[in-house]
Amino acid sequence: MNIRKSTEQDIERMMEIYAYARKFMAENGNPNQWGPTNWPPEDLIRNDIKSGNSYVCTNDDGEVIGTFYFIKGKDIEPTYRVITDGAWLSDAPYGVVHRVASDGSEKGIGSYCVNWAFEQCGHMRIDTHGDNVVMQKMLKKLGFVHCGTIYVEEDDYPRLAFEKL
Repeated sequence: MNIRKSTEQDIERMMEIYAYARKFMAENGNPNQWGPTNWPPEDLIRNDIKSGNSYVCTNDDGEVIGTFYFIKGKDIEPTYRVITDGAWLSDAPYGVVHRVASDGSEKGIGSYCVNWAFEQCGHMRIDTHGDNVVMQKMLKKLGFVHCGTIYVEEDDYPRLAFEKL
């Protein structure tokens, strides 16, 4: 597998992957994270690409099999400024991954993407819906620590916040 920046030519495939991910989440006990709002919207993905923070994961044949958003810096995620029921491990600059999704064609696509992002910065924060048990297990397996709860603007569901140093 390989990671590269997304391009406009990838949008149709990325939206197919997000549709697959919504269906997978709904079938695995997590219908509310992306399903009700058909998240993420295409205009957001286009903005991610324009900002240079959108990535795709390709298989050995160069086919796009996964996608995610990644950014790093100091205090870069506004929704992470307030954390309840716990605390972040460090206030140093960090990386953030959002909108991780795969087409399910290969095992370990999500782990590969998150590990790649961590290698870029060495300090990461990530959040997930309380019903997203698949993501929670993956994050714990990758060495992330549950730090508390954050809230996003998209909906009223609290998110479990994780961090890795």
